[in-house]
Amino acid sequence: MQLQLDVADAPIPAYLAVPAEPVSGAGPWPGVVVVHDAFGLSDDIRSITERFATAGYLALAPDLYGRGGALRCVRAVFTAMRAGSGQAVDDLQAARRLLLDRTDCTGTVGIAGFCMGGGFALVMAPRGYDASAPYYGEMPADEGVLDGACPVVASFGRRDPALRGAADRLRGALDSRGVPHDVKEYPDAGHSFANRLPFGPPAPLRRIVGLGYHHESSEDAWRRVFAFFGEHLRTG
Repeated sequence: MQLQLDVADAPIPAYLAVPAEPVSGAGPWPGVVVVHDAFGLSDDIRSITERFATAGYLALAPDLYGRGGALRCVRAVFTAMRAGSGQAVDDLQAARRLLLDRTDCTGTVGIAGFCMGGGFALVMAPRGYDASAPYYGEMPADEGVLDGACPVVASFGRRDPALRGAADRLRGALDSRGVPHDVKEYPDAGHSFANRLPFGPPAPLRRIVGLGYHHESSEDAWRRVFAFFGEHLRTG
Protein backbone atom coordinates (compact mmCIF):
# COMPACT_ATOMS: atom_id res chain seq x y z
CA MET A 1 0.00 0.00 0.00
CA GLN A 2 1.07 3.57 -0.60
CA LEU A 3 1.89 5.77 2.37
CA GLN A 4 3.72 8.97 3.22
CA LEU A 5 7.06 8.62 4.98
CA ASP A 6 7.78 11.45 7.40
CA VAL A 7 11.26 12.88 6.94
CA ALA A 8 12.93 16.09 8.07
CA ASP A 9 11.82 18.46 5.30
CA ALA A 10 8.54 17.03 3.96
CA PRO A 11 6.85 13.62 3.60
CA ILE A 12 7.87 11.45 0.65
CA PRO A 13 5.92 8.56 -0.93
CA ALA A 14 6.73 4.99 0.04
CA TYR A 15 5.30 1.55 -0.63
CA LEU A 16 4.61 -0.81 2.27
CA ALA A 17 3.94 -4.53 1.86
CA VAL A 18 2.63 -6.42 4.89
CA PRO A 19 2.76 -10.23 5.11
CA ALA A 20 -0.61 -11.89 4.69
CA GLU A 21 -1.93 -14.23 7.33
CA PRO A 22 -2.12 -17.18 7.50
CA VAL A 23 0.34 -17.60 4.58
CA SER A 24 3.19 -15.96 6.48
CA GLY A 25 1.99 -16.70 9.98
CA ALA A 26 0.97 -14.21 12.61
CA GLY A 27 3.21 -11.22 13.17
CA PRO A 28 5.32 -9.59 14.30
CA TRP A 29 7.72 -9.96 11.39
CA PRO A 30 11.28 -8.79 10.63
CA GLY A 31 11.48 -5.66 8.50
CA VAL A 32 13.24 -5.00 5.21
CA VAL A 33 13.95 -1.59 3.65
CA VAL A 34 13.93 -2.02 -0.14
CA VAL A 35 16.01 0.51 -2.08
CA HIS A 36 15.03 1.11 -5.68
CA ASP A 37 17.32 1.32 -8.70
CA ALA A 38 17.86 4.32 -10.98
CA PHE A 39 14.38 3.82 -12.47
CA GLY A 40 12.77 4.79 -9.16
CA LEU A 41 9.84 3.29 -7.30
CA SER A 42 8.59 1.33 -10.31
CA ASP A 43 6.13 -1.54 -10.60
CA ASP A 44 9.16 -3.84 -10.57
CA ILE A 45 10.30 -2.52 -7.18
CA ARG A 46 6.76 -2.78 -5.81
CA SER A 47 6.68 -6.40 -6.98
CA ILE A 48 10.01 -7.07 -5.26
CA THR A 49 8.68 -5.46 -2.08
CA GLU A 50 5.61 -7.70 -2.23
CA ARG A 51 7.84 -10.75 -2.69
CA PHE A 52 9.59 -9.97 0.58
CA ALA A 53 6.18 -9.69 2.25
CA THR A 54 5.07 -13.02 0.80
CA ALA A 55 8.16 -14.55 2.41
CA GLY A 56 7.17 -13.12 5.79
CA TYR A 57 8.94 -9.76 5.94
CA LEU A 58 7.43 -6.35 6.63
CA ALA A 59 8.86 -4.55 3.58
CA LEU A 60 9.05 -0.81 2.92
CA ALA A 61 10.34 0.88 -0.25
CA PRO A 62 10.79 4.66 0.04
CA ASP A 63 10.69 6.82 -3.09
CA LEU A 64 14.08 8.54 -3.08
CA TYR A 65 12.89 10.65 -6.02
CA GLY A 66 9.82 11.78 -4.12
CA ARG A 67 10.79 15.43 -4.04
CA GLY A 68 10.52 16.08 -7.75
CA GLY A 69 10.93 12.96 -9.85
CA ALA A 70 13.88 11.09 -11.31
CA LEU A 71 15.16 13.82 -13.65
CA ARG A 72 15.35 16.34 -10.85
CA CYS A 73 16.60 14.03 -8.10
CA VAL A 74 18.79 11.32 -9.64
CA ARG A 75 22.06 13.25 -9.43
CA ALA A 76 21.55 14.18 -5.78
CA VAL A 77 20.57 10.63 -4.88
CA PHE A 78 23.63 9.11 -6.58
CA THR A 79 25.81 11.72 -4.86
CA ALA A 80 24.35 10.75 -1.48
CA MET A 81 24.99 7.08 -2.22
CA ARG A 82 28.64 7.65 -3.09
CA ALA A 83 29.22 10.06 -0.20
CA GLY A 84 27.31 7.99 2.35
CA SER A 85 25.50 11.10 3.51
CA GLY A 86 22.73 13.39 2.37
CA GLN A 87 18.97 13.47 2.07
CA ALA A 88 18.62 10.00 0.54
CA VAL A 89 20.58 8.45 3.41
CA ASP A 90 18.31 10.26 5.87
CA ASP A 91 15.27 8.97 3.97
CA LEU A 92 16.45 5.38 4.30
CA GLN A 93 17.05 5.79 8.01
CA ALA A 94 13.54 7.24 8.34
CA ALA A 95 12.22 4.13 6.60
CA ARG A 96 14.10 1.93 9.04
CA ARG A 97 12.69 3.88 12.00
CA LEU A 98 9.15 3.58 10.66
CA LEU A 99 9.50 -0.20 10.55
CA LEU A 100 11.03 -0.35 14.03
CA ASP A 101 8.21 1.79 15.43
CA ARG A 102 5.51 -0.57 14.15
CA THR A 103 4.08 -3.05 16.62
CA ASP A 104 4.08 -5.74 13.90
CA CYS A 105 7.88 -5.53 13.49
CA THR A 106 10.13 -7.79 15.55
CA GLY A 107 12.82 -5.14 15.96
CA THR A 108 15.23 -6.60 13.41
CA VAL A 109 15.50 -4.82 10.06
CA GLY A 110 17.47 -5.67 6.94
CA ILE A 111 18.10 -3.68 3.79
CA ALA A 112 18.04 -4.84 0.16
CA GLY A 113 18.90 -2.71 -2.86
CA PHE A 114 19.25 -3.01 -6.60
CA CYS A 115 21.85 -1.23 -8.79
CA MET A 116 21.94 2.26 -7.26
CA GLY A 117 20.02 0.77 -4.36
CA GLY A 118 22.66 -1.95 -4.06
CA GLY A 119 25.24 0.77 -3.48
CA PHE A 120 23.05 2.16 -0.72
CA ALA A 121 22.67 -1.30 0.80
CA LEU A 122 26.45 -1.43 1.15
CA VAL A 123 27.02 2.03 2.60
CA MET A 124 24.09 1.58 5.01
CA ALA A 125 25.30 -1.83 6.23
CA PRO A 126 27.10 -0.42 9.32
CA ARG A 127 24.18 1.87 10.28
CA GLY A 128 21.97 -0.21 12.50
CA TYR A 129 20.74 -2.85 10.07
CA ASP A 130 20.86 -6.52 10.91
CA ALA A 131 21.57 -7.84 7.38
CA SER A 132 22.18 -6.32 3.95
CA ALA A 133 21.44 -7.69 0.46
CA PRO A 134 23.07 -5.58 -2.27
CA TYR A 135 22.32 -6.63 -5.83
CA TYR A 136 25.02 -5.43 -8.29
CA GLY A 137 25.82 -2.50 -6.03
CA GLU A 138 28.69 -0.13 -6.64
CA MET A 139 31.59 -0.72 -4.26
CA PRO A 140 32.32 2.26 -1.97
CA ALA A 141 35.42 4.15 -3.08
CA ASP A 142 36.56 4.07 0.54
CA GLU A 143 36.28 0.50 1.79
CA GLY A 144 36.47 1.85 5.33
CA VAL A 145 32.78 2.64 4.91
CA LEU A 146 32.25 -1.08 5.55
CA ASP A 147 33.84 -0.99 9.01
CA GLY A 148 31.32 -2.46 11.44
CA ALA A 149 29.01 -3.69 8.65
CA CYS A 150 26.20 -6.10 9.37
CA PRO A 151 26.20 -9.51 7.60
CA VAL A 152 26.05 -9.12 3.81
CA VAL A 153 24.59 -11.34 1.09
CA ALA A 154 25.62 -9.85 -2.26
CA SER A 155 24.89 -10.81 -5.87
CA PHE A 156 26.70 -9.76 -9.04
CA GLY A 157 26.68 -10.72 -12.72
CA ARG A 158 29.94 -11.63 -14.41
CA ARG A 159 28.65 -10.13 -17.67
CA ASP A 160 28.24 -6.72 -16.04
CA PRO A 161 31.01 -4.58 -17.60
CA ALA A 162 30.51 -1.76 -15.10
CA LEU A 163 31.27 -3.93 -12.05
CA ARG A 164 34.10 -6.19 -13.16
CA GLY A 165 35.97 -7.45 -10.11
CA ALA A 166 33.44 -5.95 -7.68
CA ALA A 167 32.46 -9.32 -6.20
CA ASP A 168 36.07 -10.18 -5.42
CA ARG A 169 36.75 -6.73 -3.96
CA LEU A 170 33.71 -6.91 -1.75
CA ARG A 171 34.53 -10.44 -0.62
CA GLY A 172 38.05 -9.33 0.30
CA ALA A 173 36.84 -6.24 2.15
CA LEU A 174 34.35 -8.27 4.19
CA ASP A 175 36.87 -11.05 4.87
CA SER A 176 39.39 -8.56 6.22
CA ARG A 177 36.76 -7.11 8.57
CA GLY A 178 35.39 -10.40 9.79
CA VAL A 179 31.91 -9.65 8.45
CA PRO A 180 29.74 -12.74 7.82
CA HIS A 181 28.93 -12.83 4.13
CA ASP A 182 27.74 -14.71 1.08
CA VAL A 183 29.03 -13.04 -2.10
CA LYS A 184 28.27 -14.68 -5.43
CA GLU A 185 28.94 -13.74 -9.03
CA TYR A 186 26.66 -15.35 -11.63
CA PRO A 187 28.52 -16.34 -14.82
CA ASP A 188 25.54 -16.00 -17.18
CA ALA A 189 24.10 -12.78 -15.73
CA GLY A 190 24.73 -9.12 -16.35
CA HIS A 191 23.59 -5.94 -14.66
CA SER A 192 19.99 -5.76 -13.39
CA PHE A 193 19.62 -9.52 -13.73
CA ALA A 194 17.02 -9.59 -10.92
CA ASN A 195 15.00 -6.64 -12.25
CA ARG A 196 12.29 -6.66 -14.87
CA LEU A 197 13.20 -3.31 -16.39
CA PRO A 198 10.27 -1.03 -17.29
CA PHE A 199 11.93 0.04 -20.52
CA GLY A 200 15.27 -0.07 -22.30
CA PRO A 201 16.93 -1.49 -25.42
CA PRO A 202 15.60 -4.64 -27.15
CA ALA A 203 16.51 -7.96 -25.53
CA PRO A 204 19.34 -8.87 -27.98
CA LEU A 205 21.02 -5.52 -27.38
CA ARG A 206 20.57 -5.84 -23.61
CA ARG A 207 22.47 -9.13 -23.75
CA ILE A 208 25.31 -7.51 -25.68
CA VAL A 209 25.70 -4.62 -23.23
CA GLY A 210 25.33 -6.88 -20.19
CA LEU A 211 21.96 -5.66 -19.01
CA GLY A 212 18.66 -7.31 -18.24
CA TYR A 213 16.71 -9.97 -16.41
CA HIS A 214 18.15 -13.49 -16.11
CA HIS A 215 15.64 -15.84 -14.54
CA GLU A 216 17.89 -18.64 -13.28
CA SER A 217 20.37 -16.27 -11.65
CA SER A 218 17.60 -14.15 -10.16
CA GLU A 219 15.83 -17.12 -8.59
CA ASP A 220 19.06 -18.47 -7.12
CA ALA A 221 19.84 -15.05 -5.66
CA TRP A 222 16.37 -14.91 -4.09
CA ARG A 223 16.95 -18.32 -2.48
CA ARG A 224 20.27 -17.16 -1.05
CA VAL A 225 18.83 -13.88 0.24
CA PHE A 226 15.90 -15.58 1.96
CA ALA A 227 18.20 -18.17 3.54
CA PHE A 228 20.62 -15.48 4.72
CA PHE A 229 17.88 -13.18 6.01
CA GLY A 230 16.25 -16.16 7.70
CA GLU A 231 19.46 -16.73 9.63
CA HIS A 232 20.26 -13.11 10.50
CA LEU A 233 16.84 -11.45 10.76
CA ARG A 234 14.58 -14.19 12.07
CA THR A 235 17.03 -15.57 14.63
CA GLY A 236 19.32 -12.54 14.95
